[in-house]
Amino acid sequence: MSSSQEVLFLSNLNGEGTYTFPDGQKYVGEYKDGERHGEGILTSPNGGKYVGGFKDGERHGEGILTSPNGDKYVGEFKDGEMDGKGIMIFPDGRKYEGEYKDGLPNGQGIVTSHEGEFKNGEIFVRMVNWEKQ
Repeated sequence: MSSSQEVLFLSNLNGEGTYTFPDGQKYVGEYKDGERHGEGILTSPNGGKYVGGFKDGERHGEGILTSPNGDKYVGEFKDGEMDGKGIMIFPDGRKYEGEYKDGLPNGQGIVTSHEGEFKNGEIFVRMVNWEKQ
């Protein structure tokens, strides 16, 4: 399929479908007027994956984004970015739960690590690792 045929095919796509992009990304989900729109799964050849809502081709609404390094974000998206309430879980067990704006933590949030929970930079719960002797 030539690139002009590909554009024509995508611009007319409505409903559900699967498409593999030239860069190796693969989308399985709902389309509206050729754009990712509704629920879908977008996977990248580098191991990244997004499962959730799309609007006008961008991540939007509730979703789960897993990066190739193992970071996992569960929460709200707007215009392709993490935006709203969400939880970021890191491979080392740390976790940030709070507000995001334009893809970055913003406003109120709690960081949990093996050392405890931090709120506004202050530790307020000490985690204890109980082991049987």
